[in-house]
Amino acid sequence: MTRALPRSLPLPRLHDAVTVVAAPGDGPGYWAGGPSAVYADGWYHLAYRLRRPLHEGRGYANVVARSRDGVDFETVAVLERRAFGAASLERPALVRRPDGGWRIYVSCSTPGSLHWWVDAIDADDPAAFRAQDRRTVLPGDEEHAVKDVVVKCGVGGWQMWACIHTIAVPEDGDRMFTAYATSDDGLAWDFHGRALAPRAGMWDSRGARVADVLLPEHPGDEIVAWYDGRASAAENQEERTGIAMGDEPGALHAIGDEPVLEAPAAPDTPAAPAGTRGLRYLSAVRLPDGAHRLYYEITRSDGAHDLRTEYSPAP
Repeated sequence: MTRALPRSLPLPRLHDAVTVVAAPGDGPGYWAGGPSAVYADGWYHLAYRLRRPLHEGRGYANVVARSRDGVDFETVAVLERRAFGAASLERPALVRRPDGGWRIYVSCSTPGSLHWWVDAIDADDPAAFRAQDRRTVLPGDEEHAVKDVVVKCGVGGWQMWACIHTIAVPEDGDRMFTAYATSDDGLAWDFHGRALAPRAGMWDSRGARVADVLLPEHPGDEIVAWYDGRASAAENQEERTGIAMGDEPGALHAIGDEPVLEAPAAPDTPAAPAGTRGLRYLSAVRLPDGAHRLYYEITRSDGAHDLRTEYSPAP
């Protein structure tokens, strides 16, 4: 059966985008992005990753910020990679706990390895996140790196979509799929297999990483997910965005033969992979009136990555 995208699905239009955080430098390897956004108590809360090129320290910080309008943010906490003993930090996941507190999941790279693990930090307020309070919740193993998690919690418990890299063969270390897991407390997780896998011969044949999930508002509605895909190792770090849907959170299916979102133009620099038009890590905030605010990481013309936002009105 061929599924059609919901007409009410919020998608960036790009020409209305506003830069929330600019890359910390010019050219390939400088990134601001990997956003994870939450709207609560009249505030937008945003966690994101900052990165420099490999020789300058890679992903050097996760930043937590807040805003009244969703555009102009004030930094409230900074988590630096050295405090985690990591070679690099990637996309965080910010969650409002059911008890009113907060949690951030931090993706950490093991030095000298393709391995990644995930730590969690709890606090009463996002401004109180401290690296010394971390605990490892997803250790990974010798054959699997785990990172870039998407976490939702509610009355039915905690759900996670985790990016898994198979690292036993180094040449295949960039390959990725998304696994689905559940938990009673968001700390001890039970995995239930692959939620979204690459498709052979397609634009997402090398990897499919869930970026955010839109859970149903009404019984019988399907789950919709935005995901990052790539066709080759050369497109690593320059993924484009696709849509997946499913009746169950652990069984999502990619929709269509092409990505739905990519940067308007390829970087005009020989240092960037030819033809790359990266638009990835989309995070969607559902607002009380049915509108959404979207955050995503996009490749600039010079090869750097900015964190941008758009407002998507209610249908």
